[in-house]
Amino acid sequence: MKQRDARTLSPLQLDELRSRAIALWKKGLNRRHVAALLDVHYNSVGRWISTYENEGPGALRSAKRGRKKGGSRNLTPMQEKEIQKVITDKTPDQLKMPFALWTRRAVCDLVEKRYGARLPERTCGEYLKRWGFTAQRPARRNYEQNPEAVRRWIKEEYPQIAQQAKKEGAEIHWGDEVGVRNDCQHGRGFAPVGKTPLVRNSSKRFSANMISSVTNRGKVRWMVFRDSFNAEVFIKFMGRLIKDARRKIILIVDNLRVHHCKPVKAWVAEHASEIQLAFLPSYSPEHNPDEYLNCDLKSSMGKKPSPRTQADLENNLKQHMRMLSKSPERVASYFQAELIRYAAAA
Repeated sequence: MKQRDARTLSPLQLDELRSRAIALWKKGLNRRHVAALLDVHYNSVGRWISTYENEGPGALRSAKRGRKKGGSRNLTPMQEKEIQKVITDKTPDQLKMPFALWTRRAVCDLVEKRYGARLPERTCGEYLKRWGFTAQRPARRNYEQNPEAVRRWIKEEYPQIAQQAKKEGAEIHWGDEVGVRNDCQHGRGFAPVGKTPLVRNSSKRFSANMISSVTNRGKVRWMVFRDSFNAEVFIKFMGRLIKDARRKIILIVDNLRVHHCKPVKAWVAEHASEIQLAFLPSYSPEHNPDEYLNCDLKSSMGKKPSPRTQADLENNLKQHMRMLSKSPERVASYFQAELIRYAAAA
């Protein structure tokens, strides 16, 4: 009679077979007789009985089949932790590696440099996936940015501005400028495989500029202009701000030269009871909430049909800004972003 192959049995079936063998053996049957009744090799029955006698019934339970977790990995658990820490805390250029970001190739080179192990890119990709790393679009930071100045602004300077605003009953606005063009980059669209979507643009290039301000309550003020941004445009915008304001405004802007020029300083001095300027740390646009409005605007403009005239472009811009002016909850939600959450309450 053909003996059954234990490899074809599930762990539960195999455990039951071993229990039956032990039970028959306890009744006085010898190993060969038990093996014949169960259609297994008598050597297998002998091993089960020896294991039962030496280690107890618990030792007869089937172990988990297959390759042990991590048994075929090229890196040890300690090495994996070290690599994870490096790619979390450092950028490739800080390690003098010829990469801007941590790609699979960069991680492979790091592993080879540290441990002498040459891994395929696909293997490094599996490691990254296992560690919970995903490919992401990078946030950008200026080399010239001073981290200490940013820390001081968030922890010390802005809280003082917020305290002053509360004391004087003033309203804090965050201001910035942005430009849009008719040939802006459009987002992705669905199409059949091999049929790349087509967007038609005008051969003429034209643009529109806007200066705006937002508050953490969702209030939006904006002004569209065509010419270059200069002191005259900035002063005109500030004049509009204070015209319909019922209280003093503290306008926080970046360190653009126009914001510091003499005509602007003189105008602000003349209207000191109505408006005050404060300045973000240099090269720190990511800490300006109005930058998030700019991103919202550009994203919306990219989804609209390409404008054929200057008037179409400006109409698209104004249409989106009017919508934001009536959606304070949407604007206020910008302040929930991690880098500007410090300004959410004031």
